[in-house]
Amino acid sequence: LRMLQVKLIVTGDDFGYCPRRNQGIVDCFLAGAVSNVSLLVNGSAAADAAKLARRYNIPIGLHANLSEGSPVCEVLKTNSSLLNQDGFFHGKMGFRTALSKGLLNMSEVKQELKAQVELFHELTGHLPPHMDGHQHIHVLPEVRHVFAEVLEEYGITYTRVPVEPGLHNCDWIPPSLMDFYLGVEEDSFNTVDVFTRHGIRWPDIYIGLSTMGKNMSVSNIWSAIDTAIMEFLSKAPSPAQLTPQSRTVTIELMVHPGYPSVPPVGGCGEGPDDFSQSWERLHELQTLIKPELQSHYKTRNIQLCSFKDL
Repeated sequence: LRMLQVKLIVTGDDFGYCPRRNQGIVDCFLAGAVSNVSLLVNGSAAADAAKLARRYNIPIGLHANLSEGSPVCEVLKTNSSLLNQDGFFHGKMGFRTALSKGLLNMSEVKQELKAQVELFHELTGHLPPHMDGHQHIHVLPEVRHVFAEVLEEYGITYTRVPVEPGLHNCDWIPPSLMDFYLGVEEDSFNTVDVFTRHGIRWPDIYIGLSTMGKNMSVSNIWSAIDTAIMEFLSKAPSPAQLTPQSRTVTIELMVHPGYPSVPPVGGCGEGPDDFSQSWERLHELQTLIKPELQSHYKTRNIQLCSFKDL
């Protein structure tokens, strides 16, 4: 294991959601606890987030959002299959229900994803080096094909495939949430071929479901990383066959730090959700900046980086 170099991308999701989320993510970045961020371009504080990323030189990618708030594509704001009767996206579960009933128009999905890439470019001055999906919508049936086409069209290399090693053994996750996670996992397995065909890449290992919100702790992050590396190595070729490149393992840890949102400020058009207003965001922030987490990275030869460093 000493021979193994680990590159860890700690991605702060939902950058742009509200000013207090932005501040929390920036504080984490400056503390060396987050190395990469994912921007919600329809977030109420997206323009501010892009400015902060420029000011502090924070590596930034796109958190594509089709489930919360309002579309950014003008044409789709009024009359589109992506909207519910209140004129907002269908929501985390509502989007999945509408999709399974065949109610979503995939050309509108593509139109909105492209509009979000264009707006990202406008806000940041560059295309996103990585693009993933808010609430994991990018690995859903049908959507995955459109998502892959958009990435290929814009030459966006990296994405996220949320299959977390050891997830099944996490008995602290409540059954209803575990059902959702296992659905995400199954969708992710079914997405691998699609993304591969389009030349899209992702880190060797993904972590972030078992360590979310109140479940995050230094020891939890550690055991998740260790479990994942052991599982990865058990599937890798024997050490004798390893090239210098394959002695490097890449991991993305998805995190959601921030100071809790205070309504009505925040959100993506509808105001902030419960998770964003809860203490769990602050708990993640406080856990991530703990010195013992940082020093552990150093002793284990773990280098924090962003997608553009891969």
